[in-house]
Amino acid sequence: MFYALATDKVTVPGLKFTHTLCDIETLNQRAMREAFFDVTAVSFHAYPYIQDKYALMPCGGSVGEGYGPMIVARRPATLEQARKLRIAVPGALTTANLMLRIILPDVETEVVPFDQIIPQVLAGRFDAGLIIHEGQLTYARDDLHLVLDVGQWWREQTKLPLPLGGNAIRRDLGPDLHRQINQALRASIRYALDHRTDALRHAMQFARDLDTHDANRFVGMYVNERTLDYGEDGKEAIRRLLTMGHERGILPHPACVDFVG
Repeated sequence: MFYALATDKVTVPGLKFTHTLCDIETLNQRAMREAFFDVTAVSFHAYPYIQDKYALMPCGGSVGEGYGPMIVARRPATLEQARKLRIAVPGALTTANLMLRIILPDVETEVVPFDQIIPQVLAGRFDAGLIIHEGQLTYARDDLHLVLDVGQWWREQTKLPLPLGGNAIRRDLGPDLHRQINQALRASIRYALDHRTDALRHAMQFARDLDTHDANRFVGMYVNERTLDYGEDGKEAIRRLLTMGHERGILPHPACVDFVG
């Protein structure tokens, strides 16, 4: 998404973009504590906690079209059996964890860095793991078993795509900067989609244990035309997800889902 901005293929006169690479849970926690970044990727689970300081940008989202985070285990298990498993999760405020608590509200969990979940499941420290990112493509190579694809479950329940994360922008920047930054991010995404080979080559420096073929497949899952615009069903999915989280007692207060621009 940020390839063109990071390499000055897209620029905005008078603005300088400084990029900071963090895992999503770190970004969630920093946005909640200090609102340090002007623009930040954020899990939708975290958004109600920061909505007083941030609004959502209408582009830059990661949406699962009938797929998403996965529960995987060392041994085959049904969803009912999974209720008794101890599951490693990638962050308390990740959307993956919100979905897990919606589906299995009483399951025992422990937060583990997302890239350590599969190794720790294989080491026997957990019965199962809730995996995000590249693990969705590689878990079978480690002889792990799929218990549930959360995005597929969501699609069956709601007929909607699963909104996982998006970009949020500080409200106090004001409408002019909101417009300029949103246009720049949209242009960056458009450039990457139009120059896929170059953008993928740039992204490969951040790929963990993926070859170019799998990286291209993974990027296609989460950076696509939906990333340019959520669409009305995508926005409805965000509202439905956060409403369900509040109704189930997971989120302490209702979400005010609004978009700049």
